Amino acid sequence: MKRFHLHLAVDDIEKNIRFYSALFGTEPVLRKPDYAKWMLEDPRINFAISARGARPGIDHLGIQVDNEGELDGMRAQMVAADAATVEHEDAECCYAASNKYWVQDPQGIAWEAYHTLGTIPVFGRSKVPGIRIGTADSGACCAPRAR
Repeated sequence: MKRFHLHLAVDDIEKNIRFYSALFGTEPVLRKPDYAKWMLEDPRINFAISARGARPGIDHLGIQVDNEGELDGMRAQMVAADAATVEHEDAECCYAASNKYWVQDPQGIAWEAYHTLGTIPVFGRSKVPGIRIGTADSGACCAPRAR
């Protein structure tokens, strides 16, 4: 089953963790000094925030899938949307290891479709040229560079 994903860049991680924990009625399932994630069932969303120097607001959007078959289906939908699709196998991003595909919508907002394989102890490392890791000057977590 698919889960909607929203990642926001925030300027004060602790203030935002308090706000979203109260709003969602639960604490994050993953909490790091610069990152927090809630896996909500109602609504079904993977909601993440990070304070890594990016301008506050939408960092990227996505669809998290449960298996590689669903990921292949999402890739086909991205291609059908006439979007240049970037494959990112064995991605290490946002404290997780994943296989993923990236596209940008007509406004330039990064979208990812991904299958999480496990957790990692660091925010991330990039293995694909043109993929960036979220730092003060890079923007989205691991999104393809803006056009």
